[in-house]
Order: sequence, then C-alpha cells, then structure tokens
Amino acid sequence: MTDISPAQKQFFDLNGYLVIQNILTPEEVTFYRDIYQQFLEGDIDASRYRSDLGSHAGDGPAPGKERITQIMLASRLLPSLLDRPLHKNTNAIARELLGEDMALDFDMLIDKAPHSATATPWHQDCAYWISMPDTRAASCWVALDDAVVDNGCMWYIAGSHLLPIRTHRPAGKGGALQCTAGEEEGTAVEIKAGSCVWHHGGTIHYSRGNTTDARRRAFITNYRPQAMIEYERRQGFDHSGERDVRDDRAKN
Repeated sequence: MTDISPAQKQFFDLNGYLVIQNILTPEEVTFYRDIYQQFLEGDIDASRYRSDLGSHAGDGPAPGKERITQIMLASRLLPSLLDRPLHKNTNAIARELLGEDMALDFDMLIDKAPHSATATPWHQDCAYWISMPDTRAASCWVALDDAVVDNGCMWYIAGSHLLPIRTHRPAGKGGALQCTAGEEEGTAVEIKAGSCVWHHGGTIHYSRGNTTDARRRAFITNYRPQAMIEYERRQGFDHSGERDVRDDRAKN
C-alpha cells in the first residue's frame, strides 16, 4: 500500500512524522532480513561504509563488534535493491508526501543487537547535512523486526520540523551529534515488522537502546528533490563519510 490519504499528508505536514502500515509482505520481510545478514556477516563487503553509530558510548562490547551497526549506501553496494519493493514503495510514498521531484538520496541499515543497550541521541537529520536552498527531505524507517520501546523504536517530537533547528554538539567519540531534548517532549512510535514510519529532515528524534533478547533491524531510505541531490554532489557530499565524491569517482 503506497497511496497516501489527505489526512495522512496533513498529519505528516503538521507533526513531521507518519506511520504507514504493511508496506512489505511477510515474505518480503524475510528477504530483507536475509540480505541484512549478508551485510552484517560480510558476505556483502560493506566495510567501506560500516561504522558504530553507538561509539559515543565508548568502546564496543567486543573486538570487531559495534553497539549500533550502521551501514551506509546499501544500494550502492547491492544495486539490485533499487528494483525491489522497499525502494519502489518508499519512492512512491516520498513523491506523494513531498512532491513528484523527490528522489532517493541515500539508504542505510541500522542494527541494534540484543542487549546492546545504547541509545541513539536526540538529533535532527538536517544537522548532519550541508545547507540547502530547498529543505524538503524525508526519511523512511522500515522495521524488519517489531520495533517497541525496549528494543529501540523511534521517538519523535511532533512539530519540531516547523521550528528553528536546535543547537547540536558531538555526542562523544565518533560522528554522532545530539541536541538537548527528552522523552517528556516526545512520542514513542511502536510498529510491526514490514511497516514504516516517515520523518521530515527537521524532526527531532531518538531511540532507546535495545535491552531485549531480539534484534532491532531497520532499513532506512532518505529522499529529497532531485535538484538538491545534484546540488549536494556538486558540493562533494554524498553521505558516505568520504565527503568528496569527485575523488571517489576518480578512484573507481
């Protein structure tokens, strides 16, 4: 299901987030879980774009392990993903939410292993990005496991995308940023595997650490206007951590 009702569009515009149920079938969820394992276990070499999003909490729990595994640019490493349901469905929804010129900017995997217990700090995605003439942007957070409060579902501060961006600072070691916010301001959004929650690039959000026996796997796609993606690339920015994509192309 990718059709967005006027009421859903209004909710997103006012609150800066929106839940959409069941954009993947159970069989499709199984497919993406299998792909996820290939990334995590190294069958698909993601080392170039892999990092610990939880490094602000200190060293990982064991050598070679991350508190929160982040793998950027999954479809660059496995281009066939672009023709699969997750990307097709989220692309259609992005266009309904923010306009027909929306296109995929980047995608990523974020995995919270059982008992990793490291929170993702409160932040706004736009704090990581270069200044843009057109600030339309939305991320789609697709749950591959049931996402609940105790394993790290998303929390949002409704309407925060309509206010000036908050001051951000490094959360600790590593690249994570954080702003001052708290759960008393926010709303926890629990969703089932195969469902998704969208948020605007300016919406303040966070998630608790995973304190359960189960994984919390999410596949995220991010969209912005095609013209702004081209603007980013001309500035040498592609979300890979390598900053200058012109040099990246020269190496390949």
